Amino acid sequence: MTHILVTNDDGITSPGLLALAQALRPLGEISVLAPDHNWSASGHVKTLHKPLRVRHVHLEDGTPALSSDGAPSDCVALAMLGIIPEKIDLLVSGINAGMNVGHDLTYSGTVTAAMEAVIFGVPAVAVSLDLPEDQTEPCDYTPAARMAERVARQVLAHGLPKDTLLNLNLPCLPYEKLRGVRITRQGLRVYRDELVRRLDPRGKPYYWIGGPPPTGISEEGSDFWALSQGYASVTPVHLDLTAHEFMDALALWEWEE
Repeated sequence: MTHILVTNDDGITSPGLLALAQALRPLGEISVLAPDHNWSASGHVKTLHKPLRVRHVHLEDGTPALSSDGAPSDCVALAMLGIIPEKIDLLVSGINAGMNVGHDLTYSGTVTAAMEAVIFGVPAVAVSLDLPEDQTEPCDYTPAARMAERVARQVLAHGLPKDTLLNLNLPCLPYEKLRGVRITRQGLRVYRDELVRRLDPRGKPYYWIGGPPPTGISEEGSDFWALSQGYASVTPVHLDLTAHEFMDALALWEWEE
């Protein structure tokens, strides 16, 4: 039987995690190992300086699960290294509360959990749902979970190239209002971070990285563009970060003294 590991970066109690685990059940055996608290924007973490704890818990629907005080990528590593003894065929991470497009991928615990699985040689899908800042009603994770099941089914049928994961992002729309799926490239995120300086009760300064929410450049064919047009975006992401097109030019620099 196909064995799928589910994790996230929003924490074990996240409604997105529950929706994802429920949607993937028709595909095989589901194991859940996720952080015990929110690790959003944690990036790719490997905890080496302290012990990691793992606890038996239950999801809201009663599903047995495991939680850890480690980061999302720690959770994947723990599972792959033997906390979950059965062979894992696919890792699905999410459903993240918020899109992960453009440069978000370097920050995202959702995506870097999928990267950790790929490092272990296991195909992986990261799933994120755009939650508009001005939306007054809670977003339903069911459409995103349904699309994640479709993508996972395709990955199980076709496989993925070595060192590659799929980054799935969806707009917050009912399933029937999605315009379809677009295969996209990683786009450009526009961050508007600001440094906020405050004083603690003792008069010493401390800092927040604040500012308005990020936007993006809506170039056709990019992940951000697909979401803005009402499509589900599927971006193949490769772990090889080498700028291959620059290697020949770089070799022409004066390297000999």
